[in-house]
Amino acid sequence: MATQLTKGSNTELPTVPVRAVLGWDAGPGVPDVDTSALLLTSAGKVRSDDDFVFYNQSAHPSGAVRYGRDGAVEVDLPAVEAQVERVVLAASADGGTFGQVPGLHLRVLGADGAELARFDVPRAGAETAFVAGELYRRGPGWKLRAVGQGYDSGLAGLATDFGITVDEEAAPEPAAPAPEPARAPLNLDKGRVSLVKNQTVSLVKTGAPPLSAVTLGLGWDPAARGRNIDLDASCIAFDARGKDLATVWFMSKDAFRGAIAHSGDNLTGAGEGDDEQIRVRLGDLPADVHALVFTINSFGGQRFTAVSRAFCRLLDAGGAELVRYDLSDTEDTTAVLMAAVVRDGAAWSMRALGEFRSGRTVRKLVDPARELLFG
Repeated sequence: MATQLTKGSNTELPTVPVRAVLGWDAGPGVPDVDTSALLLTSAGKVRSDDDFVFYNQSAHPSGAVRYGRDGAVEVDLPAVEAQVERVVLAASADGGTFGQVPGLHLRVLGADGAELARFDVPRAGAETAFVAGELYRRGPGWKLRAVGQGYDSGLAGLATDFGITVDEEAAPEPAAPAPEPARAPLNLDKGRVSLVKNQTVSLVKTGAPPLSAVTLGLGWDPAARGRNIDLDASCIAFDARGKDLATVWFMSKDAFRGAIAHSGDNLTGAGEGDDEQIRVRLGDLPADVHALVFTINSFGGQRFTAVSRAFCRLLDAGGAELVRYDLSDTEDTTAVLMAAVVRDGAAWSMRALGEFRSGRTVRKLVDPARELLFG
């Protein structure tokens, strides 16, 4: 019979492979919940970002901890490295708070699928991230503790507490005012190009070689003075059939051996210039990368009606601005698909999107981006 835990209590576990499964009462208006795991040493910290296992980094290098296809965290307890004292079982609410997630519970299952323990998590409030429980060593064996600790600072705050690096870089100097929109067909022959929604520009200049490296800068300001806006820029890579190949965001900052790299997380939107940048070495991307979609999400749940002057701009390797797109309208949502850079033979083109959607992390935008580009 499974052990029923209450907050703060614990129980012994057999030293076998186990599955930690979070469940809740799904329904209209209930946010999605994403599980994750952090491998901690005796100091209570991760050793590196590799010790964070989640949907976009689905396996620890040791192979002992994996993110299952059904969202479960699979932990091979006998295979966990000796330096790891605890495996924290965490979760984040995408598109809402845990106060909107009824019936949240954690179950730990044995290798045969039998339920070993269950913890019914007390109803939360404004928290957007949660530590449901933890697996920890006790002598030669393992135990499960019911934790039930919430974070209103979201997944970033939770991860930072356990030693995950969330970088923040200084913004570059503000760009010069963009020129009037160029007339189709658009390319870079006349210099910088200012796009409007659904316009496309070819990233070529007559007589010049194709661009080998670019930077996509994204920026925004709070609409109400003095209020910080925590928005996150991300990039989704697709192949020509619309399959998502990689996602780069502040919790997974590079892909394709650094061919796509995130500058780090800006938590406020304060200051002029780009708030976050994503650098792309176009020439180093794998041949099957057909399109890159750049997005902005409101991780803190603020609506885009609270944001002003959102923009994206494309810079060449020397930092010169090539293309700019200023978001001219706003909607009461938490995400926007800003722009796409699409392979066009040996060159690339950039398309202004400006499509508003809902979702506090980029994961919620993969399907809308696919539908927008590939139908």
